[in-house]
Order: sequence, then structure tokens, then C-alpha cells
Amino acid sequence: MKVAAFYRFLDIREPATIRDELQALCDEQGLLGTILVAAEGLNGTIAGAGESIQTVLAWIEQKLALDQAIHPHWTESSTAPFRRMRVRLKDEIVTLGRPDILPHEKTGKHVSPEEWNQLIEDPNVLVIDTRNHYEVEVGTFPYALDPGTDSFRQFPDFAMQLAETSKDRPLAMFCTGGIRCEKATALMLELGFNEVYHLQGGILNYLTEMPATENRWEGECFVFDTRVAVDRDLAEGRYVQCHACRRPLTTEDLRSPDYREGVFCPHCI
Repeated sequence: MKVAAFYRFLDIREPATIRDELQALCDEQGLLGTILVAAEGLNGTIAGAGESIQTVLAWIEQKLALDQAIHPHWTESSTAPFRRMRVRLKDEIVTLGRPDILPHEKTGKHVSPEEWNQLIEDPNVLVIDTRNHYEVEVGTFPYALDPGTDSFRQFPDFAMQLAETSKDRPLAMFCTGGIRCEKATALMLELGFNEVYHLQGGILNYLTEMPATENRWEGECFVFDTRVAVDRDLAEGRYVQCHACRRPLTTEDLRSPDYREGVFCPHCI
């Protein structure tokens, strides 16, 4: 199956109507996955036939009169990575707890994978992983700062503390597919940081575009589907997921006496 991950920040005046029409279209096309719809935009990952996915993306572009085409991140899966198709109405397409932060009005500067390598090698640049702590444990970039969050909603607290000490330093921010770091850069600009960058397309785009000899990524990348994580070649990784707390589990975790399949793991027992 083809898997397409995409998002777009923009003003949507009638999100409930878009939700209903999108659900009907995705069901008609036989797709699986999740699309979030809010007044601030769209965020989705859908799986199925490539032609069916393209039909949905073309409908979105036309319906919302987008000035630029949606360029999703494409991967493949040998089995269905989702169990059903859900189009959900939300207050935010990525929950920062700040619906007033609007990246389509003001955000940081996109940086290509090639530019990213140069940026993070600058010792004066603060490299910030905007993902959750359990994702950081699976893999990250060298010397990246872990905010220690369990959800993106906690990120503003970390950001405000950082603003008290480091407003004069350039920031290089990244996440899985680009959406969290894009919204995080908008927050950082509001807090008074002047030089803020984010990795275009996120980690997944970086792993797609960067040759192995220049790839700075360490470990695997957590993904929010049944693959759990992907390696540097975007192949399914070695992690499984706890059905209780949703944490990614290593081989050592599975051997622990504190692991019982479908019940608990060493992280949530």
C-alpha cells in the first residue's frame, strides 16, 4: 500500500463541512488512515492505492483553493498501517494548546536537508527536537536538545524557560514530518527569538533525500502507525508498541519480567 503523510496550515472557514465531505470521499476511494481538520488547516496520513490518494489530494487542493500543490511524504507498507478511515474535527491540527499561534501567518525559515547539515554543525545553533521524549529515545540528531515532553501541549512551558536564557541564539528545530516544528517556530518567534529555522519535511524527508554518507541521523524514527519506527532507509524498524501506554519497546523491553503483551510494559507497569 502507498502511504502519504501531509499537512497544510491555512484558514478553513467551515471545517465541519470539509470534514464530512472528506470522510465521504476517502471512504469512496477505499482509503485508511486519519485526517484532522481544524480552522487552522489539515493534517493527515492516509494509505491505499496511489491513484486514490492522489484523487483526495487533488480534491483538497481544488476545494480549498490552495495556491501551491500538496507534496506529501510517500512511503510504502506491505500491510495496512491503519485499521479504518477517520476524518476528525479538532481545535488544532497539532495540539500545542495555543490555537492563536498561526504558522501560515508567521513561521520560521524552512531549511532543506542539505542546508540542515551545515546549520546543525554550527556550535552556536541550538538544535531542538520538538517531539515527545519517547520518540527522542528511539532516535534523534547529534547534540539535539530534548525538551522532555510527554505531549506537544507541554512544549510552550519548555519554550518559555528557554526564552529566559537563550533568545540571542539561532534555533534549528525539527520533528517527524515538519508540522510540529513549524508550529513551534511560530511560537518561538512570538517569544522573541529572531533567528528560527525548521527542517523542511521533517525527519522523514531528510531520510529520503540525504545520501547515506552525509546522513547525520542516529537511531530510528518513531512513526504513528503500525510500523512503530523506521530505520535510516525508511524500512520498518526493530521496535514494537505497548498496547497499554503506546510507548515503543526494544528487544530488551520485551524480555523484561515487567512486560506482558497487551497488558503492560516496563515503562507503564
